[in-house]
Amino acid sequence: MDLRKLKTLIDLVSESNISELEITEAEGKVRIVKSGAAGTLAMPAVSLAPVAAPAAPVAAAAAAPAPAAEPAGRVIKSPMVGTYYRAASPGAKAFVEVGSTIKEGEAVCIIEAMKIMNEIEADTSGKILQILCDNGQAVEFGQPLFIVE
Repeated sequence: MDLRKLKTLIDLVSESNISELEITEAEGKVRIVKSGAAGTLAMPAVSLAPVAAPAAPVAAAAAAPAPAAEPAGRVIKSPMVGTYYRAASPGAKAFVEVGSTIKEGEAVCIIEAMKIMNEIEADTSGKILQILCDNGQAVEFGQPLFIVE
């Protein structure tokens, strides 16, 4: 199952009143169970198992990683939830590379949210020290995207 589809399903379960969701498709079966007392969400339990093979459940790939310590330097963070893209189109040159000098207000990437391409502008000037996301990666609100010197 597509990681984006799995994340969407997890979000739907966590935001709704349902406590369990199971979906079977050709490529596998997904079961999402909301844990916690009185309808509060502690952490959705997700298991992925192939339909034909009686394999043990696999932990959810969409589970959010533990927040890391803030990196040194100024950080450009994602202003929204969506999909991160380094360039305006698949064959185009990336907006910035490691070592690029940027100015405040300059476009540094695109985040696609609800089929709308949003150019993200730098809120600081400096030199790109690190790019923290992979092209096509899902990003969360406030997630660090770039480290700027």
